[in-house]
Amino acid sequence: MCVVGEEFQEVWASEPLTQGRRTPPPRAAALRSPLPLQHLQEALGLPAGRGDENPAGTVEGKEDWEMEEDQGEEEKEEATPTPSSGPSPSPTPEDIVTYILGRLAGLDAGLHQLHVRLHALDTRVVELTQELRQLRNAAGDTRDAVQALQEAQGRAEREHGRLEGCLKGLRLGHKCFLLSRDFEAQAAAQARCTARGGSLAQPADHQQMEALTRYLRAALAPYNWPVWLGVHDRRAEGLYLFENGQRVSFFAWHRSPRPELGAQPSASPHPLSPDQPNGGTLENCVAQASDDGSWWDHDCQRRLYYVCEFPF
Repeated sequence: MCVVGEEFQEVWASEPLTQGRRTPPPRAAALRSPLPLQHLQEALGLPAGRGDENPAGTVEGKEDWEMEEDQGEEEKEEATPTPSSGPSPSPTPEDIVTYILGRLAGLDAGLHQLHVRLHALDTRVVELTQELRQLRNAAGDTRDAVQALQEAQGRAEREHGRLEGCLKGLRLGHKCFLLSRDFEAQAAAQARCTARGGSLAQPADHQQMEALTRYLRAALAPYNWPVWLGVHDRRAEGLYLFENGQRVSFFAWHRSPRPELGAQPSASPHPLSPDQPNGGTLENCVAQASDDGSWWDHDCQRRLYYVCEFPF
């Protein structure tokens, strides 16, 4: 039994494989193989096959075996479909309808996605609009608060200016006068006095005029400086008004020096101190001299000292 198995293994190992199939054994091996093969079939209880019909391994058996394999390969080749080299068939109406329906379904899906994104954008726009409204409300509240603070600051500055004017300046009845040594045009000087709670000086009578003259002379002596008053004729030439709109009831215009007794009067005005007012439409604002308190008309854009008055 062991001898038969060894011979079977030797025959099996000596058979080469070619392209996935077993090649027929050589002729010498064919001559030696029948007897061990027969013993093996008997030992395994197998029926006798094609090897019994051709025990000697003749050439006829080999040819028959190769012919069967060639026929099997031909059948496989016939069963394998070969690609057609002819023209492809034209699409049918059913294929066209199916294609159009598929495209419409794709477009409908894309349109649905666009609607979803548009809804998200609308929601975001509503949120941003609400946030913008809140910011505007907050900005309005802040603006109102800033305006209230500015108004409170203005009131505080006016109250401070009024107190300073009455403490540092000249108090006369129900008003106070305070000299400012800043050079300003007449309109700018009025704005500065208003911001401090007053206005440019508006002497209402000769008593206030004389008190203001003494105050300016003492403050600016020994020099003579013109100081802006709240008097002008900008509305109409020759119609002098105070800054509050009231008409001036008295004047203290400068007059040129009179000739001495016995001297001949001069027909020409004094070149350095002519009679006032003499500027016409070019000089519409009034300033007071600090040495004698006389009034002079000047160009309103000229920068001079100014004196403010505050209510007491």
